[in-house]
Amino acid sequence: MSLYRNFLSVGGLTLVSRIFGFARDALMAAVLGISPVSDAFNAAFRFPNLFRRLFAEGAFNTAFVPMFSTALETEGNEGAKELAGRIMSWLVAAILVVTILVEIFTPQIMVLFVPGFVGDPEKFDLTVFLTRIMFPYLACMSLMAAYAAILNSLGRFFAAAFAPIVLNIVNIGALIPLAILTLEAPDTAFWVAIATMLGGIAQLVLVYWAIRRAGFVPKLRWPRFDTEVRRFWILAVPAIIAGGITQINIFVGTIIASGADEVMSIIYNADRLYQLPLGIIGIAIGTVLLPELSRHLSAGRELEARQSQSQSLFLSMLLSMPAAGALIALSLPVVRVLFERGAFGPTDSVNVSHALIAFAVGLPAFVLIRVLQPGFFSRKDTKTPTWFAFVSLIINIVLSLALFPTLKHVGIALATSIAAWANVVLLAIFLARRGHFTISGAEWRQEGMIVLLTLVMSSALYGLVLLLGPVFDPGYFFPVQALALLALCVFGAGLYFALAHLTGVQRLGGLLRRLRRKG
Repeated sequence: MSLYRNFLSVGGLTLVSRIFGFARDALMAAVLGISPVSDAFNAAFRFPNLFRRLFAEGAFNTAFVPMFSTALETEGNEGAKELAGRIMSWLVAAILVVTILVEIFTPQIMVLFVPGFVGDPEKFDLTVFLTRIMFPYLACMSLMAAYAAILNSLGRFFAAAFAPIVLNIVNIGALIPLAILTLEAPDTAFWVAIATMLGGIAQLVLVYWAIRRAGFVPKLRWPRFDTEVRRFWILAVPAIIAGGITQINIFVGTIIASGADEVMSIIYNADRLYQLPLGIIGIAIGTVLLPELSRHLSAGRELEARQSQSQSLFLSMLLSMPAAGALIALSLPVVRVLFERGAFGPTDSVNVSHALIAFAVGLPAFVLIRVLQPGFFSRKDTKTPTWFAFVSLIINIVLSLALFPTLKHVGIALATSIAAWANVVLLAIFLARRGHFTISGAEWRQEGMIVLLTLVMSSALYGLVLLLGPVFDPGYFFPVQALALLALCVFGAGLYFALAHLTGVQRLGGLLRRLRRKG
């Protein structure tokens, strides 16, 4: 299938996953609210995710997918499966060692991760307890990500894209009775942690079943350091460092946020909201683009690789810019409709909406990073993006420390967005200098029109929010608020794509033909 059709498939499943994720987050906000207990849970959940992104989504994907795609082209299925088994054996060994060490030394590690919690022994002890419950989630998710990388390289995107839906369904199944029952908040957090672990196991089972059906289950063995494994680590170590720098960004934000009550939970909820368009656009494009570029380059099809990169850039801007504009214009109504109930109050909605605006400023950059990085990774260059990630880290740390005393949660979110834009600029400049990426004058004008259309759409949406007045006030009848928000979203999307069609930025007929194209 074409890049556009693969993106549509992955993006559609990601959309379903995010919708279930919103339901889960709304229930979680209702039972935990913005509180010390929710801070403890979010810190405990973020910790295994930090390592998952470092070991699995970072090093494994960026180093493994180009090697695996090359093996498929040159050695066939059996050679590729053999390579996967040798490399995955090292991944499993690394995860096992890390998990054992973290379970033993959790209190000491969490002193570094959330130093602001140390002054509240009850909050700190709960964070340690929940971390020990959820950290084995790392093993499930890392193996799932490894199997997903193989399936994506084979052009089988369904199971890996569907797996997060399974996690959300399991969590929703646990949260519904918890929302009805009147348990103490720490007890509620305990059962949510158990449900998260069970959801991770369910995801792994689903993807393992899919890879068995494909006949591509890697055979694990005692890790050995052969030539191919050495090549993998030469590629993976810079990716680990790059991923590590990205995770240090999160780590620094967590340390700073732990110094003020409720800031961590505010950032978590805002982060979950902008993850919807990021997942549908950025993650979906990155998932499809890296194996496609790797296959083209392995077969010497440089022109096709550059065309895929250009198509991805245009598609990401076409979709991410209006998504960012809509989040900024509708930030408070979105938060109020999705989260404001139970323990989550009007003041929490205002705080989360402010952080959401700051994250939305960087949304196109978060998407573009996932479009531009495969241009390096597919050519087996993992070092250059590492340096750029390091620069963005320094920018993020400096800005976070400078902005947090006055802007609190907004400062942390804004620093993250600015650092992401700096990363995008560096990636684009160096790809262009190497001749792997160009933007023509016509394409620059097209991108400028996308920005202009976004401004028109977001201004119209903000004006309609003001006209609706009390509809989005606290305590207004929820079904009316939900319908009004849905109507605004439909109107905004319709206005934007109508303008895109009329101005020639993207004719709707041309977009549909691209999605129907099979090759």
